[in-house]
Amino acid sequence: MSDYETFEQFLSRKTKEEEVERKRRIENSRSHHDLVNPKIYESPDGGKTIYERNFGETARRKISSSHEEQKINEHRNLPSGWREITPEDGVDYKFNEDKLIEEFKRYVDSTYKAHYSQNKFQSTEVIIERGHGTGFCMGSIDKYSNRYGKKGSRADARKDLMKILHYTLLQLYIHDNENS
Repeated sequence: MSDYETFEQFLSRKTKEEEVERKRRIENSRSHHDLVNPKIYESPDGGKTIYERNFGETARRKISSSHEEQKINEHRNLPSGWREITPEDGVDYKFNEDKLIEEFKRYVDSTYKAHYSQNKFQSTEVIIERGHGTGFCMGSIDKYSNRYGKKGSRADARKDLMKILHYTLLQLYIHDNENS
């Protein structure tokens, strides 16, 4: 019998060790955080929805919801631990973020009808598929941020900001889908 482990055995052992360490870190961070910032959990609907609030505060946030809502969030591909803000969260946007996000969505939707999307493929799609997406998006962000306010009218400058946001969103997509 050999004293050496196979590569598969090594990988299996390392994976188990890393999982144990990850769980240990999560538990330690939770217990420390809970001691420093105690929470109160409430469920006015008998467990279907759970709200969390800091001890001594009245503002609360939804941390768990019905199975249906969780499935909707999974379908929306929200990152782990994120959830969609709902009206009962009572977010008081100070900078019109909700309206600007809606406007940005309309802008993005309009690009799917523009001349950039011929034959059901957008140029950006082809560029990303060829492996040049990050350079293209980051270069476009750089281009439009440098051009902001220097070309055309105030409305043109605002369009440049929309383009920066759009290329940033595309880069987030590339970032999240890269094999790293």
